[in-house]
Amino acid sequence: QVQPVESGGGLVQAGGSLRLSCAASGRTSSDDAMGWFRQAPGKEREFVAFITWVAGTTYSANSVKGRFTISRDNARNMVYLQMNSLKPEDTAVYYCAAHRAYRGPYLDARSYDYWGQGTQVTVSS
Repeated sequence: QVQPVESGGGLVQAGGSLRLSCAASGRTSSDDAMGWFRQAPGKEREFVAFITWVAGTTYSANSVKGRFTISRDNARNMVYLQMNSLKPEDTAVYYCAAHRAYRGPYLDARSYDYWGQGTQVTVSS
């Protein structure tokens, strides 16, 4: 089974950039997409972006559209989240998750079966 592992989080000033990486070891053909979610203290986990492995279809939440870019490297089983123009409200633990085909909507965290441990992103004002 796929086991996502995130890296790349840290502390950055507002307006800065970070790139998160997610290693999706054990990926099989049943895993059709990867998603990024985030959870801030006291808030529910929210969708950030997803990308499909085969077609490379992407979609991002309105709150990050134009600032965050999701990409993948199929040969390395890697997914990335390039985050630019960061804002204090982007502060959260960021999770990478694997979506299996026919499990449900890509935007719904309940559709994802395998999750990484998360990486902290802190944006100071």
